[in-house]
Amino acid sequence: MFHYEKQNDKYKNRNYSFFKKKVCYFCVNKLNEIDYKDVGLLSKFTTERYKIIPGRTSGTCAKHQRILAKAIKKARLMALLPFSSSKRELGR
Repeated sequence: MFHYEKQNDKYKNRNYSFFKKKVCYFCVNKLNEIDYKDVGLLSKFTTERYKIIPGRTSGTCAKHQRILAKAIKKARLMALLPFSSSKRELGR
């Protein structure tokens, strides 16, 4: 009986945190096509240095992450988005 109480205290002190599962922005809004000319939308999925944010961070599903990456790369080639930002732009 003493062993059970000791084991119960071990689990009592742990902090369990539950997180909300991220949902795909494109699935929720039912967007089937991602337009490379929509720079405002594409910039939400890039960092300040214009790197593509991974799907596990942004919450996009694998299908839309592939389409999103192609759209961002196409926008870069068309000079709608920069490939990278210089250190001078960031003030460093």
